[in-house]
Amino acid sequence: MLKARVNKSAKREFECRILDSGELITATALGNLLKGDENTIVVGDYVMIDDKKIVEVLPRTNEIYRLIIREQKKKVTASNCDLLVIVSSISRPEYKRGIVDRFLVRAHQWGIRPLMVFNKMDEYDDFKDEVDIKFEFDRMDKLGIECFELSAADASYKPRYLTLGLDELKNRLHHKTSIFLGQSGVGKSRLISQVSDGKITLLSNEVGKVGKGKHTTTWSEIVDCETMSLIDSPGIRSFGVEDLLEEELITYFPDIEEGAVHCKFSNCDHNENSKGCYFYSKLDQNAYETKLVMSRLESYLRMKEEISQTPSYLKK
Repeated sequence: MLKARVNKSAKREFECRILDSGELITATALGNLLKGDENTIVVGDYVMIDDKKIVEVLPRTNEIYRLIIREQKKKVTASNCDLLVIVSSISRPEYKRGIVDRFLVRAHQWGIRPLMVFNKMDEYDDFKDEVDIKFEFDRMDKLGIECFELSAADASYKPRYLTLGLDELKNRLHHKTSIFLGQSGVGKSRLISQVSDGKITLLSNEVGKVGKGKHTTTWSEIVDCETMSLIDSPGIRSFGVEDLLEEELITYFPDIEEGAVHCKFSNCDHNENSKGCYFYSKLDQNAYETKLVMSRLESYLRMKEEISQTPSYLKK
């Protein structure tokens, strides 16, 4: 038997890369591996193959998934991913802190290490009044998340505000399987081409009506090059969090959870008028460190409100 990794799935056929030789083969799967659950074999899975037939799916280190509420079903898109690279534009589209925090929630939920990329930094001088790069960096730094300063349009760009740039990002991605997430237009595809030295190109030459390239991939797959692997997964680009359980949300905000244990009441709402709330009664609201924490609390409360609109019993 041969050990392989699923690179692409199409209904009941799977493109697999044999780990020892690097050969790509098309394999089918034993019927019991497909019965009743379309998530039994997904992109990123390590499998055992005998005579071009998948006979076993090996245990996963993590899963990229969402709960499909209307079907009350867990939809797994991919597995065994090493890094989640959050890409954000510092100019246009405008930087959105709340979206970054949503991706961080998913990283915690999926058990994947996140990295943060501030892209289009060559345009930052014109947007200093809109984005405080030091504040946004310090928010991530407090969470232990590495931040990178890049310009996907200029490979020669060197960091001016942060320590890490393109070379360091390439080193982090070396021989890792990563997934890149970010708003449309932030420069993900150019950045991917840059960090892979042009070996991975996700955009076709065709240009859409609004001037944005169209993705050539329409299903989840692993795109390989000599230096890195990328999971391209169109199915997880939604920013919604309505599928999360309200009681579990705070566990995806470890910094907020750490402070919440000091609130007077265990069911504290963490609002300004909440009696004995740690965040308002114990912290100096004028202190810089407090502003960092409160920016995270704001994101948490917004997501909690969104999640509360969908009854928990529909998510179990």
